[in-house]
Amino acid sequence: MLHVDMDSFFVSVELLDAPHLRGKPVAVGGAANRGVVASASYEARRFGVSSAMPVARARQLCPQLQVITPTFEKYRAASQAVMAIFHEFTPLVEPLSIDEAFLDVQGSMKLFGEPREIAQRIRERIYAETGLPASVGLAATKFVAKLASQRAKPDGLLEVHPTRTLDFLHPLPIEAMWGVGKATATKLRSRAIHTLGDLASEPLDSLERTVGKAAAAKLYALSRGDDPRVIETQRVEKSIGQENTFETDIRSLPALERELLRMSEQVGQRLRSHGVVARTVSIKLRWASFETVTRSRTLAEPSNVTRRIHLTALELLRALDPDGRPVRLLGVRGEGLMPEGDVVAGLWNDDERLRSLDQTVDEAKGKFGSMLGPARLLGGGGEER
Repeated sequence: MLHVDMDSFFVSVELLDAPHLRGKPVAVGGAANRGVVASASYEARRFGVSSAMPVARARQLCPQLQVITPTFEKYRAASQAVMAIFHEFTPLVEPLSIDEAFLDVQGSMKLFGEPREIAQRIRERIYAETGLPASVGLAATKFVAKLASQRAKPDGLLEVHPTRTLDFLHPLPIEAMWGVGKATATKLRSRAIHTLGDLASEPLDSLERTVGKAAAAKLYALSRGDDPRVIETQRVEKSIGQENTFETDIRSLPALERELLRMSEQVGQRLRSHGVVARTVSIKLRWASFETVTRSRTLAEPSNVTRRIHLTALELLRALDPDGRPVRLLGVRGEGLMPEGDVVAGLWNDDERLRSLDQTVDEAKGKFGSMLGPARLLGGGGEER
């Protein structure tokens, strides 16, 4: 198994057009201080800058930080070029995100050599064709390959031979384990479990009492190098959402409702473009105090109709009674996705007429751009016209 992970992907793509920033602390994120960091260069990380950190905090840690506004079209194009290179070496490619993937190269050895040689050739091809650095972990299982790629960064290659799997795993801290966050790590450390070796030595029944039966079985197996998962070439998205961190806190309920409508439009269009419907609609709201709350509701019938998504999200928002309270972030998400064709509509489905309207608008946008939309979103400054 290979795990290929692009290094500081968004930043690396931007530096292709801004070579004068190489070697300097750079981040990609919202240009304003209310934005968040999407990616940081290794020079910026030395100051403590990390992904998902507010830009304002990143600037405090690194006053000389250069912040670049994201250009997702460039990232998608670069990702497609990288994924195309993967497929030249093996059809067994499982993308995990825009900048990383698992590859099974066992069947490619007659054509391209030993796995380590394949891994190196992939890195060289990526750099030659895109100018982007990539780190690769090579191991017998997905779990170990991913850990190896993280330790190969930046721009490196680390092979963990199958006979050395436990030697590699057992000295690692328990935080290296998938699914072990701060709360779980605290529980494990309270029982003197500090490394993956400690985890592997802990009796399973004791581990179950600490973290629960399901989590214990998973952690116990992975800590012993047991990971039977194979490459999944087709991945189904579990959710599709949209969220926005506001430049200034919003206190007005009508203004929040307008933003909710705007995001519901975007979520509905993305659901339809993927040919899926959502069983559940959820919202995410972050107050100015950074306290974050989420609310969700399961629909009577799975839907990708914009109005159904918006009305459901609107009810969830109003139940939180945000009017007059400063809101920093708002998001909408469709969850529990399933193929559109798997849904049998009711005989008197109220959404059918609205679905037809959505499809017509989608077609018009595809031909002419974003010319059509709810009249309520006309104008600006929070004013409804």
